[in-house]
Amino acid sequence: MPYMIETFDKPGTLDLRTQVRDTHLAFLDAHKHLLLACGAKLDDDGNAAGGGLYVVALETRAEAEAFIASDPFFTAGLFERVQIQRWRKAYVDGVCYLPEAK
Repeated sequence: MPYMIETFDKPGTLDLRTQVRDTHLAFLDAHKHLLLACGAKLDDDGNAAGGGLYVVALETRAEAEAFIASDPFFTAGLFERVQIQRWRKAYVDGVCYLPEAK
């Protein structure tokens, strides 16, 4: 069952996020086979809101912890807090994955 990883940037780290972004994007590309979805959190005006959300196809919490710990944003010290939660894939791109709903 996948995991949802929500990250929260430390205050005042937008410059750090910008500096590490290309390396972070290369990391995501190298791990795209694990990514069900991911992206930065934005405010209502579409500006960076200081964190991100990943939904990753991993089987254990230890794998999810290792994944986020190897993200360049994490290793650069960008995150104030990381929250990891199991996630049930119910609907993705309009497709139902719930066995009881099919």
